[in-house]
Amino acid sequence: MGDFNAAEVPPVGDGERLDRYVAMVFDCSRSEASASVRAGQVTVDGSVVTKPSTRLDAGQSVVVAEDPHTEPEGVAPDPSVSLKVLYEDSDLVVIDKPVGLVVHPGAGNPSGTVCNGLVQLYPEMLEVGEPHRPGIVHRLDRATSGLMVAARSDRAYRSLVDQLASHEVERVYTAVVLGDPGAERGVVDAPIGRSKRNPLRMTVAEGARPARTHFEVQRRFDDPVSALLTCRLETGRTHQIRVHMHSIGNPVLGDELYGGRRSGSELDRMFLHASELVLSHPADGRVMRFSSPLPEDLANWLATHSG
Repeated sequence: MGDFNAAEVPPVGDGERLDRYVAMVFDCSRSEASASVRAGQVTVDGSVVTKPSTRLDAGQSVVVAEDPHTEPEGVAPDPSVSLKVLYEDSDLVVIDKPVGLVVHPGAGNPSGTVCNGLVQLYPEMLEVGEPHRPGIVHRLDRATSGLMVAARSDRAYRSLVDQLASHEVERVYTAVVLGDPGAERGVVDAPIGRSKRNPLRMTVAEGARPARTHFEVQRRFDDPVSALLTCRLETGRTHQIRVHMHSIGNPVLGDELYGGRRSGSELDRMFLHASELVLSHPADGRVMRFSSPLPEDLANWLATHSG
């Protein structure tokens, strides 16, 4: 396989560890990034580097020869994965994913993912959907917490995929963004594709896949100047909310990849949580609504910041 992607280390990446940089720009886990480095799949300025702790200099070219999210042939049950199940029946399961948990296996983390935990609980899911991510119809980034639905039957898989493709599933996120969006509500209607300048990121790009995000301001804060938003997705592109909010000058608080990391911030994660999910049941079409309160760390941040 040829070079998968390349990126030039920006000034803010000067002195960063190689494994952390690969994980950050590709949105993979540190273990995935480290595995890629140790396997000789990463070069720095044309030379293979196999030490994950290697420090980078601004301007260096980092090339990843294989996708760190390399997909294994199958998914093994993992009893160590603890999942908070909000609803289950013979067709589907809804979970409340914690921050830091990867959705499906990849190089460096063949276990310990949402998928591994789901097939431990529901072995029949191994026959549903794609073999490397059974039952998965949508995903949340590792650094995003909140609601996910997965399919336990073929009919549920087909129905949920169709509902997502036709924008019938309602997905609502709670986010804090840096800066003030100005308007009380708005819509970001901008196509999203992979960045040509840095292919490990997504970006707004002409001719890319259509994407629409609705947002509404719930609160504003003075220190840092920021806003609590409710965001509703019409589409489900990779990093959609993160890219769209960055594109209008209001990156998600704590989002290192898209400029939302604030020096000295006491929050060590992104402030992005999938808080509401509405879908039609695959068997009888009944409307199902789920909600998830903010995790303790995000709730505490809100409680300690005045508006």
